[in-house]
Amino acid sequence: MIRVAIVGSGGIAGACHIPALRGESRRARIVAAVDVDEDRAKAFAAEHDIPAAYTSLTDMLDKERPDLVHICTPPFTHTAQVVECLEAGAWVWCEKPLCLSLAEFDAIAAAEGAAGPYSSVVFQHRFGSGAHHLRSLMAEGVLGRPLVALCETTWYRPPAYYEVPWRGTWASEGGGPTMGHGIHQMDMMLSILGEWEEIRAMAGRLDRDVETEDVSMAMVRFSSGAMASVVNSVLSPREQSYLRFDFAQATVELRHLYGYANADWSSTSQAWNPPQDVPSSHAAQLGELLDAFERGERPPVSGVEARRTMELVTGLYASALTGAPVLRAELTPGSPFYHRLNGGLSL
Repeated sequence: MIRVAIVGSGGIAGACHIPALRGESRRARIVAAVDVDEDRAKAFAAEHDIPAAYTSLTDMLDKERPDLVHICTPPFTHTAQVVECLEAGAWVWCEKPLCLSLAEFDAIAAAEGAAGPYSSVVFQHRFGSGAHHLRSLMAEGVLGRPLVALCETTWYRPPAYYEVPWRGTWASEGGGPTMGHGIHQMDMMLSILGEWEEIRAMAGRLDRDVETEDVSMAMVRFSSGAMASVVNSVLSPREQSYLRFDFAQATVELRHLYGYANADWSSTSQAWNPPQDVPSSHAAQLGELLDAFERGERPPVSGVEARRTMELVTGLYASALTGAPVLRAELTPGSPFYHRLNGGLSL
């Protein structure tokens, strides 16, 4: 059995991680829960029949020796926790964002072993059957080459949402809807269109009393020559997550909110017919992560794959805050945006 620990007992842990792990009970067992609040840790463990509760990640790693740790804590805590787990020999599956800068990402990568342990990010939208089918059709050449894409995350978060102290700041959340909300759709877009080269962006703080943006927009050019328009918002009362891919021979669209099934996809291609209906979910991604663990291979959305998404977010902020186009190749340790997503600048 793969021994699993959960760090952080907030809503995402109970709503998404626990059900996903229960669905893998034949090969994964939850052995411990960790939360800095002792009462909350014990209550979470009791509610979900977890045998041990801790307030210290260090103590849990020392006593339980888990194979895999799920990190479900606020963003500013991720890097230190992920590195500690990796150095203790545990694989990590971390809620987005994995970290708050490319510098932190590279520190995490340095803590991985050549043959594991590995860290992976929760980007569940890559793993539904619709996304798998789209990538299969592309590989077969059925759709032709990609040309144009739209990637829109138009969500709504009221002012009260930002009363949580770590939200809406560069230091603790890392960014606004670009980093915390639209990153899911942008990662999905990258899983389809691949390497990107250039980004031109704008970001604004239009209505929320926060340090970061509440809206961002960007144009992205990919290595293939394809171009994409990206919108991220927390000011949109009619919420929607929308992806559109125009290929030379067909259009493929996805409309959903926080997760999709096959019915949420449409296409002009007669070849569009996913062979199964697997919703995008933590469960879908966890299954592939555990498969990789059993094979001793790097899991999906890890390493170079995960860094590419972080690079796109970094490039968007760099362009928006400087007012200049940004090349992916420019995001090196010599760039201030490599170290902080806002590069020390203010909107």
